Amino acid sequence: MITETNAVSFRQNLGEMLNQVQFRHDSVVINKDGKPVAALVDARLFERIRRMQGRFDALCQRIEAGYAGVPEADGLAEIDAMVGKERARARRAAGKA
Repeated sequence: MITETNAVSFRQNLGEMLNQVQFRHDSVVINKDGKPVAALVDARLFERIRRMQGRFDALCQRIEAGYAGVPEADGLAEIDAMVGKERARARRAAGKA
């Protein structure tokens, strides 16, 4: 479960919210001026997020290196073309289902 709270309430109920996260594996989104600014999550979930972020960053670097000699406009056009092909394939597949 995800709980939303404001910063003042979070500060006043920190112990209770830590228990929610630790024992119930809930998450708490902390809002300031009505906008989310932070989240309190279970340490295991945070570790998974960190690993995924590292893998995502490595993938982005490999893609960037692969397109290093390609002008940006050409690379974006190629990506748009492939996205269009995949969407058309998905529509055809959905029509057959």
